[in-house]
Amino acid sequence: MPPTAPLADRLHQAAARRVAARLWRQPPQVDYLDATHALVDGRKLTVFCHNDYLGLAHAPELVAARIQAASRWGGGSTASAMVCGYSSAHARLEEALAEWTGRSRALLFATGYMANVGVLQTLLGPGDLCVQDKLNHASLLDGARLAQAELRRYPHADAAAAARQLDSRPQAPALLASDGVFSMDGDIAPLTELAAISGARQALLLVDDAHGLGVLGPEGAGSVAAAGLGQDQVPLLIGTLGKAIGTAGAFVAGPDTLIEDLAQFARSHVYSTAPPPAVAEATLAAVALARSDGARRERLAELIRYFRRSASQLGLPLMPSQTPIQPLLLGDAGRAAVASQSLAEAGLLVTAIRPPTVPKQQARLRITLSAAHTMTQIDQLLDALDRLLRSGTLETVGSTSTGHSATMP
Repeated sequence: MPPTAPLADRLHQAAARRVAARLWRQPPQVDYLDATHALVDGRKLTVFCHNDYLGLAHAPELVAARIQAASRWGGGSTASAMVCGYSSAHARLEEALAEWTGRSRALLFATGYMANVGVLQTLLGPGDLCVQDKLNHASLLDGARLAQAELRRYPHADAAAAARQLDSRPQAPALLASDGVFSMDGDIAPLTELAAISGARQALLLVDDAHGLGVLGPEGAGSVAAAGLGQDQVPLLIGTLGKAIGTAGAFVAGPDTLIEDLAQFARSHVYSTAPPPAVAEATLAAVALARSDGARRERLAELIRYFRRSASQLGLPLMPSQTPIQPLLLGDAGRAAVASQSLAEAGLLVTAIRPPTVPKQQARLRITLSAAHTMTQIDQLLDALDRLLRSGTLETVGSTSTGHSATMP
């Protein structure tokens, strides 16, 4: 590559600025030991930053299902779904996901990012209006931009503001999109109000329930189900399988005709190798567990209540979340990095979330809880946070976020 290539030079300069601002991110090399422990740089740490909310990723039933499925299907699907990569395992998983979420049909994607980008890029075009919550996941924003639609963002969880944005162009074909549970704040969207607004204005409503599926609602069917909303009110439901479900992949569920049309036109589906059938088989086992094992959700809810009550007694200003995502807003990126390192020294893995994942002065510790955690592990985390607070390392900026526009690093 020529040493003066302008595009490479521009990227390198941006990287240098990020390093100078102490925002360069280096992923830890992680070797997992079990559902709550990992080896990082040779040290055993208790993990409080993954999205395995139900503790299913290491469940014996999933491991056995994956091994058995791999002996039949091998390592991969070998082709896109439209060629020869679509197996009976994929079909059964789509049927199970549709039934679980109360939808007519589901369509699998390799990742949640690909699902959101594929759906929005297929539905929207130049001149269309896409209205989104300011805290939506980056993939929803990118999907609207790739479609060249007019993207208008409203203040977080402000349904009235969403209505005003839709009313600004009443004749334009419109899509209203929101996370169900917001990945960096942990709060839940006003889904009932958004459904009423979109229905009254004939806007298509899409909810990305990546962090609600498996955790909220009857049988863990998600935040939309918890709000009592069905397919008529929320025609497009996005779900990911690599968080509470513990495997990998994603899906969109909705009316049969709409999902079939997306299968024909969504480029990130049509032109990507299908997820491995063995993963689909393991996910079927995970979905069955997530639906039937209500004790995992009850245990998780108990841990969330205990953590929040104890944190309040210690004076830790957690943000207002009733989900497994429990952020502690620190503001300064350097302070967040130091706090994360201090927790690692205490045997705890809690990643510092810094710009550009969140805006400037909104760096945070994104603490996540799992049904696999024990009370003893929760107490260890609380004790470490209390020590950091008393030492001044954990100086916080308050308990209210003003919004982010991306997702985890």
